Amino acid sequence: MSRNRVRTLEEALAMEARLKRVQERQLAEIAAAKAGRKGAAAGKAASKSAGGAGEVRIIGGQWRRTKLSVAQRPGLRPTPDRVRETLFNWLGQDLIGWRCLDAFAGTGALGFEAASRGAQQVRVVELDAGLALQLERICAQLGAHATLQVQRGDGVAALHASAPGHWDVVFIDPPFDIDSLFAPALQAAQQALADDGFIYLESPKPWDDAMLAPLGLRRHRYLKAGAVHAHLLQKLPRNAP
Repeated sequence: MSRNRVRTLEEALAMEARLKRVQERQLAEIAAAKAGRKGAAAGKAASKSAGGAGEVRIIGGQWRRTKLSVAQRPGLRPTPDRVRETLFNWLGQDLIGWRCLDAFAGTGALGFEAASRGAQQVRVVELDAGLALQLERICAQLGAHATLQVQRGDGVAALHASAPGHWDVVFIDPPFDIDSLFAPALQAAQQALADDGFIYLESPKPWDDAMLAPLGLRRHRYLKAGAVHAHLLQKLPRNAP
């Protein structure tokens, strides 16, 4: 074999090795770019989930189909549309002249739904400052200040501060992971409720008459939807044993 042929073969092998290294580097860059895009997408989704905004849709009344942006918080659960629709079917759709208090407002879905359906007075109570501010913004957006009042504070305390028999409907939907809130809230709501009024209770477990009777209440309607147990409660008659 001549020296020229050896040199040519060596050069070819060297060029092949360089091409291979270039290809490997390009493949590595492509893989890194794909990984970066996936990471960015995952980070964006996580950011949106943790701190973004969701929507609540009003089902009936003057603001029917209006979508309201609401802040997201861990454990915050807007009452599902199906459950809300059932609740207001139970109440009779038209709430003209009614006085309603939402003791654990959260997204305000129940209170705004009541106001949309003609309630005379709606008070939504929320302890979280950010959520209370969001409720104020929605109230202004709807022009609802004549009917709806946002109160930052404790829902049970707001019920205790209410005049006996003042409210026609009280909505009780505490955080599901704070079991100790349910009985005090129901007891305070019973005192603030009109004799012919209703308490809506949303909870992670069913409440039967045996559990409700010591609080002066009875179960009027009940629905289970997924993890949600929805109850419509009434006062026991004054002469009940």
